[in-house]
Amino acid sequence: MFNRILVPMDRSPLAECVLPHTVAVARAFESRLTLANVMESPHRANWLRPVDPLNWRIRKAETESYLDGLARRLQQAGLPVEKQILEGPAADRIVEFSHKNDIPLIMLSSHGQSGLSGWNVSSVVQKIILRARTSIMIVRAYQPASADVTGLRYRRLLVPMDGSQRAECIMPVVATLARAHEAQIMLAHVVRRPEMPRRTPPSDEDVELADRIVERNRAEAVQYLDQLRSRLAGDVQARILIGDHVAATLHELVDQEKIDLVLLTAHGYSALTRWPYGSVVSSFITYGATPLLVVQDLPSEKIEPTKAEVAARRNGS
Repeated sequence: MFNRILVPMDRSPLAECVLPHTVAVARAFESRLTLANVMESPHRANWLRPVDPLNWRIRKAETESYLDGLARRLQQAGLPVEKQILEGPAADRIVEFSHKNDIPLIMLSSHGQSGLSGWNVSSVVQKIILRARTSIMIVRAYQPASADVTGLRYRRLLVPMDGSQRAECIMPVVATLARAHEAQIMLAHVVRRPEMPRRTPPSDEDVELADRIVERNRAEAVQYLDQLRSRLAGDVQARILIGDHVAATLHELVDQEKIDLVLLTAHGYSALTRWPYGSVVSSFITYGATPLLVVQDLPSEKIEPTKAEVAARRNGS
């Protein structure tokens, strides 16, 4: 599935937190790696300083040397590595390269050269995530990282499932990673309590009806997760939770169970193509604190461009 992985690097220590995860995933899927660095182009219209050709060549030589060093570390881990230097706005060039080369997975550090901030992902990463239209993995740069690129093993994988066929697109990825790392798989389903928006408190009859719906959905979820468990080998656990908010309930589960990696399909039950990700995935991108792997279930042409994208294309941007 992930025969090739694109790993953008910006020469910062924060960005290198992605390397152990890159090895952990690439070994499981026998992937080829492409290390990419984007040099900010001096030919942009808002570049105010005159271009120094000598300085540009020096910067490019330094970038080549940096990528060579990273490539050697990854090759010593037994992985095939290619290097790519791009020029221009970082997010645009990464997205463009991914589209042109049909990259099935992009691995991203949440922060890089601009440093840590109060935002859960940097602006460049956010742009790549929204426009890549392929599977992505986000590693949180503010979490402790190991200098050893080969020592990472996933112990507990959380796989939220909502009962939809789209959500099950993640299953082959889960099975491969769990087998490679001998990891425990935790399948989770949240039974949401029915909303009863009203100005007065619900009656006893309303509460009884809501409880019956919850119990009915819980019983269906038990059967559903049992079916999924039968398709997976190894240590597979199931968690059925009841809550008012699906994403918030899952975030709490991640913290309680000390999950190493959360795996989600980009779209679930609603399967809306208007946005590249469903609401639960968007919540984990924006607020999650654990490494996140999102498998894009839709072909890129099926994801509707935003009005901003359409306007930019019209203007030739």
